[in-house]
Amino acid sequence: MTISTENIRVRIAPSPTGDPHVGTAYIGLINFLYARQHGGKFVLRIEDTDRARFVATSEQMIFDALRWLGIEWDEGPDVGGPFGPYRQSERAAIYREYVEKLLANDTAYRCFCTPEELEAVRRQQMAAKVPPRYPGTCRNLTNDQIQLKLFESTPCTIRMKVPVEGSTTFRDELRGEITFNHNNVDDQVLMKSDGFPTYHLANVVDDHLMQISDVIRAEEWISSTPKHVLLYQFFGWDAPRFWHMPLLRNQDKSKISKRKNPVSLVYYRQAGFLPEAMINFLGLMGGGMPAEINNASEKFTLQEMIEHFNIRNIRLGGPVFDLTKLRWLNGEYLRALTPEAFYAELRKSVLADEYLSAIAALVQTRIETLSEFGNLTGFFFSDNVLPSPEVFLPKKRMLEETLAFAGEQLTVLEAAEWNASAIEAALKQLGEQQGWSVKENFMLLRTILTGSQMSPPLLESMMIFGKARTLDRLRRFIDAQKKLAAQKK
Repeated sequence: MTISTENIRVRIAPSPTGDPHVGTAYIGLINFLYARQHGGKFVLRIEDTDRARFVATSEQMIFDALRWLGIEWDEGPDVGGPFGPYRQSERAAIYREYVEKLLANDTAYRCFCTPEELEAVRRQQMAAKVPPRYPGTCRNLTNDQIQLKLFESTPCTIRMKVPVEGSTTFRDELRGEITFNHNNVDDQVLMKSDGFPTYHLANVVDDHLMQISDVIRAEEWISSTPKHVLLYQFFGWDAPRFWHMPLLRNQDKSKISKRKNPVSLVYYRQAGFLPEAMINFLGLMGGGMPAEINNASEKFTLQEMIEHFNIRNIRLGGPVFDLTKLRWLNGEYLRALTPEAFYAELRKSVLADEYLSAIAALVQTRIETLSEFGNLTGFFFSDNVLPSPEVFLPKKRMLEETLAFAGEQLTVLEAAEWNASAIEAALKQLGEQQGWSVKENFMLLRTILTGSQMSPPLLESMMIFGKARTLDRLRRFIDAQKKLAAQKK
């Protein structure tokens, strides 16, 4: 299929639910390159309708991380544009208008089932070993039954009415035609009981109203695409072209996850990776660059990607996010810098004034000479701190239970709001639940993060070190100890 160069418009739509993800940058890069190659527009839309997981600071972190990589957008919440607003939370009235159209043409219906009822059905289906799906309980309610429920103020969602028979076929530009039998397509919730739309309704409405010509997203959305195609049909709209990119993978080919790789772009920036190396590395993912350029040195700039990247060269096998290769590539870029530029990069990250100032204030009252500064603060600048069991293992605790508790600490810290009081409360609650004293609990975490039982105040150190690096250090410690334990067996 030949792509028309007229009115090419693409988008990414990240959710502000935490640190910006490397997967967002990967998909964002491909959309950015596609837009620039076709003289089109690249749109950044914020999908913030999941209010339960919404993180207020995440939106700005997304902006900062993408711009750090050199990815700029033509339209978005912070730059405006002709199709705003670009935050879904500001478009609630639009979604209500369009869901009413679906109710009016009988392609959607109100569902009054409670969460408890739906969970009971799901468990029955799981026990029967059938795929969980909505059984259509409210699909054929009479108008009188619906009006009575509404009169009684019974909470309801709005579901799409998937045809009972037949199938939906769509074209994936990398895979060709894909067909889903309607027996395998659920009556998806379009509007939640809180009045906010689900991704499925909001993204179709927004893509149409924002005149998106090509939807370039991760392959995990393939199974949702028939629902989206049906919605385009229900509204009487033409669907965009669909391109589903292979997912980034861990070394074991599983979907990239924070349990096996740092996935936060904040981590890579704070840990001293250069944006040129990171964007180069993401450009290597999937095989979109010509072989002769890849095989030459594997180093290329964002501008070279704009000139040579070909989305049709993307390989469908999931590209491996090889952290070892990224570190090698980053080293190549670091060694290519002049001494002056290398020093400037150090001053931007690990030797930044703000970072050093916060550390200095933390240890000022604990040293007698300036030369002692390094003794107390070395862990702030080290990439790898791995204490021995003699250091981290509490008395009367076994290695296996200690590593299990460290895993629980990691889970708690992943979910915690990143301030000292919230972390302290969460860790103390964990210790009480698991039968670990405050001293054991906090000393274990201290030794994991600093490599020593002596350090500046733990919680204040964690605030300076940052959430992304703290979690990464804890994960690496757990992984390393498990590997050592396995080698001894």
